[in-house]
Amino acid sequence: MDGLLIFAHGARDPAWAAPFQAIAAELQARRPDLPIALAYLELMTPDIATAAGALAARGCQRIQVVPMFLGASGHVRRDVPPLIEALRAAHPGILFLLHDAIGEQRSVIAAMAAATLHLVEAARIPVDPLDTQAFPSSP
Repeated sequence: MDGLLIFAHGARDPAWAAPFQAIAAELQARRPDLPIALAYLELMTPDIATAAGALAARGCQRIQVVPMFLGASGHVRRDVPPLIEALRAAHPGILFLLHDAIGEQRSVIAAMAAATLHLVEAARIPVDPLDTQAFPSSP
């Protein structure tokens, strides 16, 4: 059985995790048969070892790790590979597949460009500079 481990950076502010939790919920709604875990590199829990352990406990034999980073930052290049190697050592019967950073996927780049254009095209020039309705945040 496959499992999916969504791996984000983490932050001190708990609200920062909301988009990642929404992504996990959307994925789970689309694929209720796929065990999914969300983990963080730092400052939040669970960490990657705990999340991978939970997927292993659910019987996952192959765990795909998707870094929720916009680019191949120092964390993705330097910190993540040793974490994956530690997971492989801790769970020798499980295949861990590390994907490229999500922000490097062509579909994500296209979606972010489209969302940016939507914001720009939907904005109206405010007469009153304090008019907060001039820049809608969503469609």
